Amino acid sequence: MALYFVGDVQGCFNELDALLAQVNFNADNDQLFLAGDVVARGKQSLATLRFIKALGPNAHMVLGNHDLHLLAIHAGLKSAKKSDHLDEVLKAKDRETLMAWLISQPLLIQVPNAQAYMTHAGISPQWSLNDAITQADFVQQRLRSNNAYYWLKHMYGEKPNNWHDAHSEEEKFRFSINAFTRIRYCFADKSLEFNHKLNPADTPNTLLPWYELSAVTQTIPWIIGHWASLMGKCSNPNIFALDTGCVWGNHLTMLRWHDKKLFQQQKI
Repeated sequence: MALYFVGDVQGCFNELDALLAQVNFNADNDQLFLAGDVVARGKQSLATLRFIKALGPNAHMVLGNHDLHLLAIHAGLKSAKKSDHLDEVLKAKDRETLMAWLISQPLLIQVPNAQAYMTHAGISPQWSLNDAITQADFVQQRLRSNNAYYWLKHMYGEKPNNWHDAHSEEEKFRFSINAFTRIRYCFADKSLEFNHKLNPADTPNTLLPWYELSAVTQTIPWIIGHWASLMGKCSNPNIFALDTGCVWGNHLTMLRWHDKKLFQQQKI
């Protein structure tokens, strides 16, 4: 059995299928882990969702910001953009089943038999590992509850951006969503910054990548997607950055865990 980790698919199902063929993925024995943002912007989000769901216990994904946004659109809280190419999903006969499955997915996954973890964007550098695990569970319980609509409604916004300012449940929920699914840069005090998306080489030195400030990822391997401008390269050797911008015309990247070999599929 092999464990494969793949970056942001974003509806690029043909590329995912080709990448799985490239590694001879065995759907009965191998395990596929997806780093979130499996939907939006690519034109095959519905096929992607159906495929991952059909793999059952052999597929594992964490929620990304685009996945959560789809859930908010489905709940009637937001409107879909034409560029997200989500109409096929929203009109699908099995959309209720798919959305119920999607909202049940976690925000954090531990790699089996390893002290290593996967989230979509990262974790707050103000958190310990136990904090991250606790907050992932806190968010998941609320998204899986009968009050999911209420919590989806409260996930949007950039404040508080400092964990020490998150006092209410709603504030802790919003901060945690942002830390798990949107984080890239932080200020020197480790509070979250949301405006910059470029590679660190092209960003003001008053900002630092979250993984340079996180004590957790100095010793624990962490798998992420989300940050396409990194193109898989970052200053922390414990970070496996797997979003390489397939939907933007680059390639989809997959990591085989046992030997850390990378596989890539160019945009078709």
